Amino acid sequence: MEGTRIFLILLLVILLLLYFLKQQWSRRHFPPGPLALPVIGGVWRINFGIGYNEETLIKLAKQYGNIYTYWAGHIPIVVLSGFEAVKEGLVDHSEEFSDRPETPFLTLIGRQKGIVFSNGYTWKQQRRFGLVTLRKLGVGKKSMEGQIEEESRQLVEVFAREKGQPFDPALPITNSISNVVCAMTFGYRFPLEDETFKKLTDAVALTLQFAGSPFHVAYEMFPWLMKHLPGPHKKALHGTEMVLSLAKKEIQKHKDQKSFHEPQDLIDFYLLKMEKHQRKNDPTSTYDEENLAQDIHDLFIAGTETTATSLKWAILLLANHPDIQDKVYKEIEDALSSSSFCYQDLKKLPYTNAVLHEIQRSKYPLLFGLPRQTVTDVKMRGFLIPKGTIIVPNLRSVLVDPEYWETPEEFNPNHFLDKDGNFVAREEYLVFGEGARVCLGEHLARMEFFIFLVNLLRAFRFQLPPGVKKLNEQPTVGLTTPPHPYKVCAVPRSGSSLTIQK
Repeated sequence: MEGTRIFLILLLVILLLLYFLKQQWSRRHFPPGPLALPVIGGVWRINFGIGYNEETLIKLAKQYGNIYTYWAGHIPIVVLSGFEAVKEGLVDHSEEFSDRPETPFLTLIGRQKGIVFSNGYTWKQQRRFGLVTLRKLGVGKKSMEGQIEEESRQLVEVFAREKGQPFDPALPITNSISNVVCAMTFGYRFPLEDETFKKLTDAVALTLQFAGSPFHVAYEMFPWLMKHLPGPHKKALHGTEMVLSLAKKEIQKHKDQKSFHEPQDLIDFYLLKMEKHQRKNDPTSTYDEENLAQDIHDLFIAGTETTATSLKWAILLLANHPDIQDKVYKEIEDALSSSSFCYQDLKKLPYTNAVLHEIQRSKYPLLFGLPRQTVTDVKMRGFLIPKGTIIVPNLRSVLVDPEYWETPEEFNPNHFLDKDGNFVAREEYLVFGEGARVCLGEHLARMEFFIFLVNLLRAFRFQLPPGVKKLNEQPTVGLTTPPHPYKVCAVPRSGSSLTIQK
């Protein structure tokens, strides 16, 4: 009896070993990476090794090379690291890397609809609508600048109420950026105390906090288990449903008002597009209310937190570096003679432009670039990456690549200036991505960042609270990487060219 038990145990061990070796052989064409153990894949390498933070993927690249494979259970994830590898992937293989992953959780929140998470013809048609409509709504024009200007002035008023005392600027910043998206999408802004608005911003935050977290990875690996367990994934899914529900209510309101025949906002333009395609009986059209609701969801997810995160970092870094803040303010006051200004005035402000770029380079607002998925088999650097493989272009690694940045770990505006103080655009500045999936709202985000920051700096000098020597410059880790909560003093400037309403 004892001999039989030993034999069965040995047989089981041999079978498991054979399975493991077969698995390794089938994966031989993938780039190298952490040893993939049965069931858990390479997760052990992070949880019991280098730890989970903004440097994790960069540390793995130092060990395994600038193209490596990380196995999340049975799911292969090919990570591209450093400027050369990321550029090769996103530019040279732009079309082959143009899909989004169709993983269990991403499929749940994206439903393969909208702009961010869809693929194929749906993605192409929805993205084209987004690009055209943003232009119609005035992105890059004075009309959109006016909306952003109004929200920035509202934010100045909120900051002014603190009367120079220490306060946390995070929530007011997020609310102001969210209201830019509201005005563009719904045609109006919410009062900051509005309960629906609070639920909307909370829902977006819940989804973004969950995305990229260890719980998210666990859901993708074991969806059959996680769907029955409580946890942050339930809150994230609830947040998604809340945003979609609000979007559908706004769509119905626009339909009832029949305002879309004289379109003023994104919903109007979409409903008008739907009506035109219905008249044509176009069988290939993807214009429907489900895609519209998902488009709205995607705009809030992609268009709120990244810009808000950059503004939070801007205030923190400028408070930590008062010499840089003072130099930016002086340039603004010298170059902009009146209180009114426009986005095109950025050309007159080379140092300010360099600081804006350096804030987003040194404190990239995402943990890494949004993942892609191969549309077909791809041969890259001698490796065969099969169709359907998840690709992570680690844009953070590009922005701190020591081959291209003189002091990659430091906040140094000189990265974007020549010896004469002129602004220099950098090819390695891939904050908004590259290739087929380059950020849809890049121009809007640039306008917001500039207009908000100029109005804030003209109204206030940001200072550290009494007794604080330096604010924490380590990010929190999720899909977005905002600073840890902090307090700052927004001290009103005497003789400010911007009138602050008390």
